[in-house]
Amino acid sequence: MIGIFIALLSGALMSLQGVFNTEVTKQSSIWVSASWVQFSALVTCLLVWAVFDRSSFAALMRVSPKYMMLGGLFGAFITYTVIQSMSTLGPARATMLIVIAQLTVSWLVELMGMFGLEKGAFSVRKLAGLLVAAAGVIIFEWES
Repeated sequence: MIGIFIALLSGALMSLQGVFNTEVTKQSSIWVSASWVQFSALVTCLLVWAVFDRSSFAALMRVSPKYMMLGGLFGAFITYTVIQSMSTLGPARATMLIVIAQLTVSWLVELMGMFGLEKGAFSVRKLAGLLVAAAGVIIFEWES
């Protein structure tokens, strides 16, 4: 149950962050805004680490394979693409498409067993769920 709550909170925070970042971008520039997002995230993470964790950063040198450490690089471009999509499509439309893309890519990664994950079995039910979600986007956008 806690996992469901955390996932819902994550989605809500991502949507709010996208709206906030888009407004900061309007008043500065996209890369200034994205830099601020990443910098403020770093400061927050370091403060939380200092209070609650204190494990060694040397553990990062043992991460294998090394390409798994590209999350921050992805984060920079996630920030950029969320800001751009929200400013051009609006928060609701952008978020729907972002979530559909996340679901599709996550399922494909799982199906193919990429990046060290155990290969998952194809499921017609999961495909139907993905198609229903895509249909939901179409219904949400339908102009009468």
